[in-house]
Amino acid sequence: MIKLHCFGESGNAYKAALTLELAGAEWEPVFVDFFGGAARKPEFREFNVMAEAPVLVDGDFRLSQSGAIQQWVVDQTGKLGGLPDDKYEVLRWVLFDNHKMSSQAGVTRFLMNFLPADKRNPDVIAFMQGRLMAALTTLNTHLDGRDWLVGDGLTIADIANCAYLYYPEPFGFDRADWPHINAWLDRIAATPGWKHPYDLMPGNPSDRA
Repeated sequence: MIKLHCFGESGNAYKAALTLELAGAEWEPVFVDFFGGAARKPEFREFNVMAEAPVLVDGDFRLSQSGAIQQWVVDQTGKLGGLPDDKYEVLRWVLFDNHKMSSQAGVTRFLMNFLPADKRNPDVIAFMQGRLMAALTTLNTHLDGRDWLVGDGLTIADIANCAYLYYPEPFGFDRADWPHINAWLDRIAATPGWKHPYDLMPGNPSDRA
């Protein structure tokens, strides 16, 4: 059984978890108590030198970084990778997410919701929201006239880029402002097997309320 060390609040973990789920892999989540400091403990750093989630474990095989895990799932299952000629276009959009979408959305969401209120620097948040708006503009423009980011079906490119956009916590993204993204998120959520991150993985802000 594949194990994914993850937590529900993490969009990066959600990319890996949703890829496993929609590819039909047999897997189970292992909760990482990130907000309890689990990822900073020496034993976790020994487990993953990058000291972050997600981490996939399959027998003796261990892999971190969501994009790498997504590609591993494609290679293992033959699903969600698109056509053979799509390989590098899918990779291009996964890398776009990792460098542009998630790096802005994830940090902004963390700054606005998970830091103590007195540490939420409004200038930093405004700067990050500006970068996020640029990434969202790129995504929304590309989706004009398209159902999916690459090719004619759902791929890990879609799963990577959508991950943070389903979270309810405010971070400057309103679906109504981005009609092509909004329709695309509805299409992804209509995929059989789709689950919201808080339903797919353990860990929810309400647990710490």
